[in-house]
Amino acid sequence: MKFNLSLVAFCLAKSAAAFSYQALPSGVVNLSSSAQRDVYTMADWAASFGVQQAEGLQLTSYDGQDYFAATQQDIPAGTCVMYVPSDVVLSSSQAAQEFGGALGDAENQLSKAGLQEKIPLFRLFMKILVEYGKGESSPWYTWLNSLPRVYNTGASMTYACFDCLPPYAAWLALSERQNFVNFQKAAKRAPLSDELLSSVTVLKWAYNVALTRSIDWYGERYIAPMGDMFNHGTETEAEISYDENGNCMVYATTDVYAGSPLRVSYGDPTNPSPLFASYGFLDESSPATFCKVMHMKDEMEELGYTFADLLFYKDTGDISPQVYDVALYYVLKKSDPGLADGFYQTMMSGDEAAKSQYHEQYWQYTKEELQKHVDGTLLDLDKWSEKANGYDLNTHPRVPLILGHNDFVKETFLNVKNNLDYM
Repeated sequence: MKFNLSLVAFCLAKSAAAFSYQALPSGVVNLSSSAQRDVYTMADWAASFGVQQAEGLQLTSYDGQDYFAATQQDIPAGTCVMYVPSDVVLSSSQAAQEFGGALGDAENQLSKAGLQEKIPLFRLFMKILVEYGKGESSPWYTWLNSLPRVYNTGASMTYACFDCLPPYAAWLALSERQNFVNFQKAAKRAPLSDELLSSVTVLKWAYNVALTRSIDWYGERYIAPMGDMFNHGTETEAEISYDENGNCMVYATTDVYAGSPLRVSYGDPTNPSPLFASYGFLDESSPATFCKVMHMKDEMEELGYTFADLLFYKDTGDISPQVYDVALYYVLKKSDPGLADGFYQTMMSGDEAAKSQYHEQYWQYTKEELQKHVDGTLLDLDKWSEKANGYDLNTHPRVPLILGHNDFVKETFLNVKNNLDYM
């Protein structure tokens, strides 16, 4: 499919002075939770500025809140289903150029806080704040006005929410909240108006927009209006890429039939908790979840594993082999450091035969440790969910999401328990 790649030159301010405001203009985006998203006007705006899409591709919603890309016509694999010219795209490098050196102090503060890798995201966060502050005079006002007002990310959760989650999900969600707090502090060192800096609502909204609408592309962060309307899927139909000029292309990765959504991957599909914390939704199609052995985190890292390796599978109750390795190492470290060191050396040498011998010899201890963990987590899940059910939905609107997450984990752990009990 050939697109007429027409580009639009937006007039963008290039100096730090352009980012200082004495007051917010009229016509800023209404961030009230009751404000409606104006998505279809945004689609017309995007088309008028060079965004092009395959015939049959359209934005769809079942509830007027969540919109996603779907096709009304068959689309062959390899088709470019959307093109977003670089002049419409927001990028961290372009934001840095527009600010000049005005973000230096803020970025240094983030680096001191150990958040060097978050600087591209911070630049987009600042760019969104600036464009929000311009109100209707921003070239991106129509896109901003199409975005959700309410987010369920970790940054938007409260400590009451964290108290109702398993430790791993709570840790991930709290990390997002801490990242936001660090962004909020760093923003005070940037040339923004007091009106913007004093509004936690605006700051948190801008952070959530930057976090949930952008993708990392070789260390840079990009947001492509219209290109950000593709939902996540464990099984995907499309992928997003950028060329050397910053133009965004979305390609169909498989044959897509009329009436189907086009989904992309937001992250690891085997574990829903990171998506839950960063994007604020539960991927119920995820086949597995981290096994929640946060008390074995040191052993996991010593053996060279990550959270993504230690999985319990939802439908089958299967356990990934790495879980057994970590559980055995944990047991041996507590009971016999010499045996633990021998097992560690075996793991590091890659001697599979010797590793199997360890597992066979100490299987009963590994099983008992896992059973204790599974049974304890199931009891805790009931307590956490009971606590969440006691909250007022008017003041804790994320309770349904939290309960859904806990139910997902509980179903998974019940299946794992059934397998362990009969081993």
